[in-house]
Amino acid sequence: MKNIIFTFILFCTSFLMAQKSIVSKEKVTPPQKVRDAFERGYPNKLAVWSLEYGGDDNDEIRYQAKFDVSNYSKGLAVYDNLGYLKAYELQIPLSQLPAKAQTYLKNNYPAKAVHEIAVVVNDKNKTTYEVGVEKKGVFYDVVFDKNGGFDVIVQKD
Repeated sequence: MKNIIFTFILFCTSFLMAQKSIVSKEKVTPPQKVRDAFERGYPNKLAVWSLEYGGDDNDEIRYQAKFDVSNYSKGLAVYDNLGYLKAYELQIPLSQLPAKAQTYLKNNYPAKAVHEIAVVVNDKNKTTYEVGVEKKGVFYDVVFDKNGGFDVIVQKD
């Protein structure tokens, strides 16, 4: 009986280890096509690369380059495995958020609940604003359209 229980525990543990390796946030070296695309788009920038899976079924590889845009802001460029830019995210101060979005945040969240603000441009050149907020210990991304109109709120892990 002990051998059966031990085998069962070993079997379950192997599944847990396999799940951990599927979603890797470790530093990686992307393919040359991806590095070349980043260097063309952001010359003289030093990136820290990570790997994530995205898409509808989480089966598409995404390489994320985090880098300093200036002394005060950070950028994130997301590429597919062929080197195509899928999204670009830039941290911005509250003052650069459209007035309509600032009013929404002021009316719905205390100032200390707002943690980070970013402008996001996707591969179809659609611009949105994402604001990270905390409410009752839970983190959310509040998304606004390019004019500052409320779009959606998404709970984060």
